[in-house]
Amino acid sequence: MSEELRPLLFSIAYRMVGGVSDAEDIVQEALVRYQGTLEKGTMVESPKAYLSTVVTRLSIDHLRSARVRRESYVGPWLPEPLLTDPAPGPSDHAELTDSLSLAFLVLLESLSPVERAVFLLREVFGYPYEDVALVVDRSEDNCRQLASRARRQLDARRPRFEVSRRRREELTERFVQACRTGDTEGLVAMLAADAIGYTDGGGKALAARRPIYGADRVARFLVGIARPERSPEGYELRAVEVNGQPGRLLLDSRGKLTGVISLDIADDVIQAVRIVVNPEKLRHLSRSLEA
Repeated sequence: MSEELRPLLFSIAYRMVGGVSDAEDIVQEALVRYQGTLEKGTMVESPKAYLSTVVTRLSIDHLRSARVRRESYVGPWLPEPLLTDPAPGPSDHAELTDSLSLAFLVLLESLSPVERAVFLLREVFGYPYEDVALVVDRSEDNCRQLASRARRQLDARRPRFEVSRRRREELTERFVQACRTGDTEGLVAMLAADAIGYTDGGGKALAARRPIYGADRVARFLVGIARPERSPEGYELRAVEVNGQPGRLLLDSRGKLTGVISLDIADDVIQAVRIVVNPEKLRHLSRSLEA
């Protein structure tokens, strides 16, 4: 029964901490604790409630320690990218909601760890307030207040995305071709006037240390990093879906993963470009590509 809950538990942990490896470690620790409880002969009335509580509390503890590390992070911080199924079945719907996007996960960073937990459990996973209160050890009234405050804080900045999957992919492919050919004007036409570019290298890979603002500057930056002389042996851009949004894997001539690109598309233009090149954040994807 506990293994059947692993996808749900990972979904909670990943949205809480923004890291694939960390989320996997948290889920594994929760399962170990659950097994230990059973071995002691303790009855667990609801494995889902027990494991959700342990995963959420471990995630809260992780976030509290992570905040100090992120204050000294080199350059923009982005979550570890997660590849998602572009053609999910009904049971996978929750995995592809906007709450999984890199943009939304970054936005969640503005909440306190407990606010984040309450908001996700209630608004994303549909837990009743009674259960949420038990998970975070707060009163139901306090949880309602926390959820309401989080909604107000997030709603004004909550990202919007292009609904049509076909249109998103068409625009993404045009974006890729414009980068490859150095078509700066074409890129500017595809970008929102206030588009933003983010590159997360974490001080471990070459990346812009600050966000890049404005269509013209973002376009020139992208054309600059895509110049053939920067990668004389060539590279491959493999079409994927990143956290529910259109993206590309950047592979060098040997097939080694060197970056992940994700696009936020709304109103038929690209609102943001997010590029993760920090090798530590690509490790889990590299392993899956090599398998």
